Amino acid sequence: MLPSISPAQVIGLAVLLVAVIVWLAGFGRMLWGARLHHPEPEPRTGFAGLGAIPAQRRRETHPMETVELTEAEEEAFASLVRSIRTLPQH
Repeated sequence: MLPSISPAQVIGLAVLLVAVIVWLAGFGRMLWGARLHHPEPEPRTGFAGLGAIPAQRRRETHPMETVELTEAEEEAFASLVRSIRTLPQH
């Protein structure tokens, strides 16, 4: 123990050190868990896309990536897709 600091300061430093170690362990576990629960999709063969742009995830990779649409929204989206398909090609 250093002679220039009081026992209360030593205890405080020890508590702070333990808190930092626990926080780092929890943060590392959170990052590791996020990595395991969101796997990257397998590369598709036959597509000569850009290598810098990652492949789109499949629908079943994460439940927060899905949105339930009402009948009116589905019909509006279908009509939008139909109108885009009928645009003249340049």
